[in-house]
Amino acid sequence: MQKLPFSILFSALVVFFGLPAAARAGDVSMQVRDEPLGARTLAAAVPVRPFNMLGVHWQGSGRVLFRTHRAGGRWSDWQQADADSAPDGGTGRWHYGGLVWTGAADRAEFRTAGRVTRLRSYRLWSKVDGLPSRHLAQAGSPAIVARSGWRAEEEIVRAKPVYAPALRLAIVHHTVNSNAYTPAQAAAIVRGIEVYHVRGNGWNDIGYNFLVDRYGTIYEGRGGGVDRNVVGAHSAGFNRGTVGIALIGNFQHAAPRPAMQRALLSLLAWRLDVAHVDPLSTVEYRSGGNFKFGRGTLVRLRAISGHRDTGPTECPGAVAYALLPSIAAKVAATGLPKLYAPTVTGSPGGPLRFQAMLSAPSPWTVTVADDAGKTVATGTGTGTAVDWTWRSARAAGYRWTIAAPGALPAHGAVGYVSPVTAPPPPTLTVAGLKVSPAVLVPDASGAVGVANVSFTLSGAATVSADVVDSTGAHVLAVVSGAYPAGPVTAGFSAAGLLDGRYTLAVAARGASGATATAAVPLVVDRTLRGFALSGPAVSPNGDGRADTLAIAFTLAQAAPVSLMILHGDAVAATVFQGPLAAGPQAITWDGTSGFGTRLPDGAYTAVLTWTDALGDVSVSAPVAIDTTPPALTLLDAKSLRFSLSESASVVTSVNGGPPVNQVEPAGVFSLVPPPEGVASVWAQPQDAAGNLGPPVTG
Repeated sequence: MQKLPFSILFSALVVFFGLPAAARAGDVSMQVRDEPLGARTLAAAVPVRPFNMLGVHWQGSGRVLFRTHRAGGRWSDWQQADADSAPDGGTGRWHYGGLVWTGAADRAEFRTAGRVTRLRSYRLWSKVDGLPSRHLAQAGSPAIVARSGWRAEEEIVRAKPVYAPALRLAIVHHTVNSNAYTPAQAAAIVRGIEVYHVRGNGWNDIGYNFLVDRYGTIYEGRGGGVDRNVVGAHSAGFNRGTVGIALIGNFQHAAPRPAMQRALLSLLAWRLDVAHVDPLSTVEYRSGGNFKFGRGTLVRLRAISGHRDTGPTECPGAVAYALLPSIAAKVAATGLPKLYAPTVTGSPGGPLRFQAMLSAPSPWTVTVADDAGKTVATGTGTGTAVDWTWRSARAAGYRWTIAAPGALPAHGAVGYVSPVTAPPPPTLTVAGLKVSPAVLVPDASGAVGVANVSFTLSGAATVSADVVDSTGAHVLAVVSGAYPAGPVTAGFSAAGLLDGRYTLAVAARGASGATATAAVPLVVDRTLRGFALSGPAVSPNGDGRADTLAIAFTLAQAAPVSLMILHGDAVAATVFQGPLAAGPQAITWDGTSGFGTRLPDGAYTAVLTWTDALGDVSVSAPVAIDTTPPALTLLDAKSLRFSLSESASVVTSVNGGPPVNQVEPAGVFSLVPPPEGVASVWAQPQDAAGNLGPPVTG
């Protein structure tokens, strides 16, 4: 069995705080580096792990330019980073550069112009595998890829969505990516943007509410409901009451493809209609503060504006921005008739005035109902202006509807302490979906074993869970049947699955007709088998017991391999990086960072990654560094009562008898004294890392 030294370190791992931060969210990995500032080109190409997306943050009033080197190819042209300021309420006054799709790249260079005091780069690798499926989000909506469809990493979302009382306008962006990407790469771009926005920018979720690719596919962005007024993080100072729509590509000099323009038009027409916003109207918006408009500045905006209207940026590009007036005109002519700007003024117990505008003369009706749903008043009229006043008899809460034939009706409430501003959340959810292990490899015998799926239902439902391949075909049924509310667990054998990337998809339907779905990725890969650690811990203290850790595995074919040790999300050590031949392998780790420094005691994760036809595939296992011997205290000899500082194997000998070995948990424990009583006792602990504690006698 080949034994490999601790070697082949990337020099890039020492640039950012000594080691880079590495975020691993599902299909996306991210490296973060503080770039050194210089008079000319910055941080010329130092070796780093391959990346296909690049983002930059910087401080100062100057500009940042960058270029990337294609793996095995040429340098790209220099490109200026297009950025906004920190999000609403942010500190540090960082410019947050957009995330750019670079294609497979291995190096990056940076230049600055003007005053730049700090520069930080974010290199991401977002895996490309398969096409997401679209569906109607609700009646009348365009086909939208749900978050589960593009495999959003829900576990990294920092907080629940926040809602604005009303949607006032749409803001169009571009992501400044290359326009030459495939449909599968588009989904990978969306996944990368989510990780960058959350773990790079520190936002609660992906910043955009929707994204649109060059093929006309619409993606649900920030979670919380596609038809609800979810506050995003797409335009600093202008996030509340706006919907951010990002065109995936760079449209400074190129025009969005017709399919992309049609998708943008249909999305705007539907979403603004749901909010009853006239696409040709203007809005006065008070800025929350950014580099262009200070806090409190009143800005007049079009109902369909570009990002450059709200902040110091060229977004959504000169060509796309010039198209917005014609797109707004087409949106206004789509899906007629429409009802705009419904409002209610006054208070219950006095006059209530209901007003709205219609896109064309039409009969209209205003209906007012009480809490029980009983209609208490109705007003009617004809024309483009809805205007009706009703004097309510008592100070109470009412729900109202303004409707006209063919138009989407407007609903609202008045007189409640907490007005209803959005429909209630779904009555059925599938939460905490997890498949373990998420990457299935054969054991030492070559057999692919069993995986477990678990999730929690918010209510009783009929459930199906299936393994779905990259074409959308259901290849294995995992769960099928009726389940009560609460946790659901099931095991399934993956022995019959071919190597590939799959999705574990769950669909649930409650008795009321409410539905819920969830999905997580699943990988089957037989390139590697028999992944095992020599022990649960390494104890590099020179006592000859578990001073090194051995990671053993077998490769079915030659492959590039890396072994990293993570502490949380940060890379603590790169143990090995390089190609390995087919056959048995063993990599040893001595518990150091690779720079002659022993890492502190604590919990770590060993992550083994190899590259084959499926791209980068990783398996992991927990490992601890433990150099501290356990401490055993004899509290009372007669009752054989002890105290132990950590879980350990304790060897005891009572009255000079044969030693007895048993594992005890941390804390106080007792052994059974012999019938003749205790004349003498000897005991010594040893923990899982082989650390031998001092013996005690009594």
